[in-house]
Amino acid sequence: MIRNIFLLCCVFSFGILADSVAAQEIEPTWESLAEHYEVPQWFVDGKIGVWFHWGISSAADENRPNDGSHYGRRMYSPPPDGMADEEMGMSETLTKWHIERYGPLEEFGYEDLIPLFKAESWDPDAIVQFVKENGARFIMPVACHHDNFDMYDSSHPWNSVKMGPRRDTLKEWKAAARKHGLKFGVSTHLYWSPRFFANARKYQTPGTAEWALFNMDYDPQGYATQDSWNQHWYDRCWEIIEKYDPDMFNNDSPYPKIDGGNGLGIQLFTNYLNRDRRQNGGKQTVVLSFKDAKVDRSAFTYNLERGGAGEIKPEPWIWATDLSGGWFYRATAVNRMSIPVMVGNSVDAISKNGVVMLNIALKGDGTIPESQAEYLTAFGDFLKVNGQGIYGTRPWKVFGEGPLKIKDGRQGENRRDFSQQDIRFTTKDATLYAFVLARPTEDILIKTLSSNGLLDQSITGIRMLGSDEVIRWERSINGLTIRLPDEMPDSMVVGFALSLD
Repeated sequence: MIRNIFLLCCVFSFGILADSVAAQEIEPTWESLAEHYEVPQWFVDGKIGVWFHWGISSAADENRPNDGSHYGRRMYSPPPDGMADEEMGMSETLTKWHIERYGPLEEFGYEDLIPLFKAESWDPDAIVQFVKENGARFIMPVACHHDNFDMYDSSHPWNSVKMGPRRDTLKEWKAAARKHGLKFGVSTHLYWSPRFFANARKYQTPGTAEWALFNMDYDPQGYATQDSWNQHWYDRCWEIIEKYDPDMFNNDSPYPKIDGGNGLGIQLFTNYLNRDRRQNGGKQTVVLSFKDAKVDRSAFTYNLERGGAGEIKPEPWIWATDLSGGWFYRATAVNRMSIPVMVGNSVDAISKNGVVMLNIALKGDGTIPESQAEYLTAFGDFLKVNGQGIYGTRPWKVFGEGPLKIKDGRQGENRRDFSQQDIRFTTKDATLYAFVLARPTEDILIKTLSSNGLLDQSITGIRMLGSDEVIRWERSINGLTIRLPDEMPDSMVVGFALSLD
């Protein structure tokens, strides 16, 4: 009898729990998503991720002219007869080069680059170990770029398992991430692809396999309201989620709208989160990110690509930048952001509730170019010394101080040098961290930390991160003055830990 009552109570309790979890299901509306979306702690604590752009165009001649990371789109723009080279834009220049290098577009299309994409030296385990050693806490490879080529075992026939590398790169990336204790994200750029190949359409023949690669069944101008395309997009994205169970899903392109797209965008996003919540007792463990500036930022994690934040943002956000100078590998690409500025920008973003995402553009053979490895290694060296003031921290009352102002919004990221007057704060437990964004050459004055300023606690001690040197300091109504240490750590950004009472 008692056992039966116990079992009945268990069933009843389980039913309540199941109903409670079901009641927490996010409805496919922006209002419901904003109400329930919660950024998992691993993401805001981890701070540092590495994005990998890699695909067909990575294997094109590395000395090609600038293609704006859109080789497949720009190569189908033949210049008008008689146009002089100096009159050509980026697309016309690339097309002329492509024809001279590979042959006429009718004979050598984008699909003919695929056999060149072999990934013969790709070692995901070694790459993931390398990025982890240099600070990464999660990775995010591109699953499908605008060129409609899937880098995984896909139901779409144009994929990396059936051709090119003949490997399921997402499966191998995920295995390496799990082995090294990193979170695994994926990025899809698929929604652009019908428009991406608009100029390639006249070179396609009905009934060929290429018909699917170039999205010939979809209107390059009106696909956003084409039911068949929106459903196709949804099915391809959901396949990634179901098959690879990513910790992070980044939609790096538009998506089907509620009006005209049957709401399939918001349905995918909420289904992804509801799936995760059902598997984790109602708790969200994954990150959903994209770029839509018009949507409530509390409904997702905003990817502020190539931009910056002027102030502390109320919701965690992503500062995504590229270490290659071109997103996809080209030997002639140059990163116009110096290494010291990249490190300074990273600390600036973190001080404003941001998470840093650094893109590596792999070569066609699957290796990291030396110039990009240099950037990541320098950042790793900084984190090895200063990581305690980065990982697991949160913004303070203000982000900092200094003359260099960061533009707020996407694009226009900072490339200017910081000075020692540029200070950024983070905080964790009873410690306030102050980062000097340029190697100081004289005593450091932090006006924000004056004795009558925002810091209403006493400073009981100051340490310079990466050093055992006794730090001399004094605090007055003019600010906190830190005397220039006798020996500075070998770091382009210098961090101080302030113990508070």
